[in-house]
Amino acid sequence: MGSDLLFSLNTTMPVFLIMVIGYMLGRARILTKEFCKTADWVVFHLALPCMLFLDISKIDLSKEFDGSYVLFCAGATIAAILLLWILAAAFMKDKTIIGEFVQASYRSSAAILGTTYIINMYGDTGMAPLMIVGSVPLFNMFAVIILTFTAPKAGAGEGASTSASASREFTKALIGIAKNPIIHGIVLGMLYHLVPFDLPVIAEKTLGNLGNLTAPLALLSIGASFKGTAAIRRIRPTLLASFIKLFVLVGIFIPVAVWFGFRDSKLVALLIMLGSPTTATSYIMAKNMGHEGVVSSGSIALTTLLSSFSLTLWVFILKSMGLI
Repeated sequence: MGSDLLFSLNTTMPVFLIMVIGYMLGRARILTKEFCKTADWVVFHLALPCMLFLDISKIDLSKEFDGSYVLFCAGATIAAILLLWILAAAFMKDKTIIGEFVQASYRSSAAILGTTYIINMYGDTGMAPLMIVGSVPLFNMFAVIILTFTAPKAGAGEGASTSASASREFTKALIGIAKNPIIHGIVLGMLYHLVPFDLPVIAEKTLGNLGNLTAPLALLSIGASFKGTAAIRRIRPTLLASFIKLFVLVGIFIPVAVWFGFRDSKLVALLIMLGSPTTATSYIMAKNMGHEGVVSSGSIALTTLLSSFSLTLWVFILKSMGLI
């Protein structure tokens, strides 16, 4: 268990420390509000779509494809998102943070952490690519949908309750989803599998370099934009979202996966899909789609800090039960 904890710390702490560095640079006014606004735009409109395009386009579905496993990943993802959205809409008093809360509660750092963890445990990527196929596109597409329909400004104004106004808002939301650069990156990545040629090396490296900007720029912006008083004001939804992210979803869906017969690398990939920290790009998406960003940034920081211990605990439990 000690080696698992050390590996988890080595994986998650550098991410947390970049946020801390961003916070310190923000306090020193080296990273200004203008820098953060520009960095958020670059990540949302350029770096993240490039990263998603490359991640999806590089997945080789011809190797050890398991349709039932991909469907389970997709089904668990959809079920978790819809359940969280319904419960949040029904019970959360502050409706302006529903989108951020739901996204922070389900959206994992699955693509990066999933591959890293499984390579560490099994020596190769194992089932991580299939988990990514079944979950990551849905993570992003549902994030766009939820953040669009729950944006604080959505439906505001005189006459917003009329059917005509509601229809206009719905049409506007659909247009916004269609124009979203995250959706473009995902769709282009999927369509790439249909073309009979590889990307030129120059194009692939250029897109790769742009995609590599995603995590560091997003984390620095999160740290520099972090507001302590606002975070305290939103501490309850942040704590609840973090608890759901690290413990509740794993506790619900991993037993179901075991019942379906999934073991070893398949189970580890599912663990990462469900219980890894909230991805840094959730903050960028929330900010660029009209949300406050406080619940997102707080959840990213808290889940990143605590996930080393929660993931180690889950791995220990699964190992002690002979499931991995």
